[in-house]
Amino acid sequence: MKTIRIAMCQIFCLDGDRSGNFVRIENAIGEAKEKGADILCFPEMSLLGWVNPDAHKRACPIPGDDSDRLGALATSYNAFLCVGLAEKEGEKLYDTVLLIDNEGRILLKHRKINILTELMTPPYTPGDDVNVVETIFGKIGLLICADTFLQENLMRMAKLRPDLVLVPYGWAAEEEKWPDHGKALAKTVGDAAKTIGAPVVGTDGVGVITHGPWTGRVYGGQSVAADKDGQILTIAKDRDRDIKMVVIAIE
Repeated sequence: MKTIRIAMCQIFCLDGDRSGNFVRIENAIGEAKEKGADILCFPEMSLLGWVNPDAHKRACPIPGDDSDRLGALATSYNAFLCVGLAEKEGEKLYDTVLLIDNEGRILLKHRKINILTELMTPPYTPGDDVNVVETIFGKIGLLICADTFLQENLMRMAKLRPDLVLVPYGWAAEEEKWPDHGKALAKTVGDAAKTIGAPVVGTDGVGVITHGPWTGRVYGGQSVAADKDGQILTIAKDRDRDIKMVVIAIE
């Protein structure tokens, strides 16, 4: 049995503010490392914002400038990072998450499968792979937000027998639906963990959607971690920045 100290870095993410979001990411990394974190997890689309059509012009390839900069932060702070970001490949735009080790190497990349095409024009291109990677902490898998809504994705992950699954979220709802909307996030993460048979760490952001049909909906935080039986281990603050630590036991 080993334990991993994970920081759910529930930061404010501002649509289109790449440079400011990098500042907020680095500040969170510094704080999480002071708390002794082994792996630091950030929200979906942490750099340019979710369903932001400007990403079609502003996103970078992977590897590219954004991933290189994240790799440099991982190296500088001796940290493993899990970060959601936009990825451009030719004319295609992907909603992507990276797992980066403490030497700045990309260990695993996942492209969101369940992309909710009605929320941005043109929409993200869906990914199709579900993968895991062996690390010094055990076998880690990645999914993104709405991927965890689909039983097929969870069962594909379960067959890979991960020790841990990291999931960046952009969990949004109308202002008046918070804080209760966080209960649905906790249930989603708990159900995913139970189905997969591995702990799941779901990191949400704080902010507001500024483009498309969901304009004005709020990302309300309440990041959540669940053990392999689906029991909730901890929940981060409601609608506020939080660097929430959780200790995960790996068998």
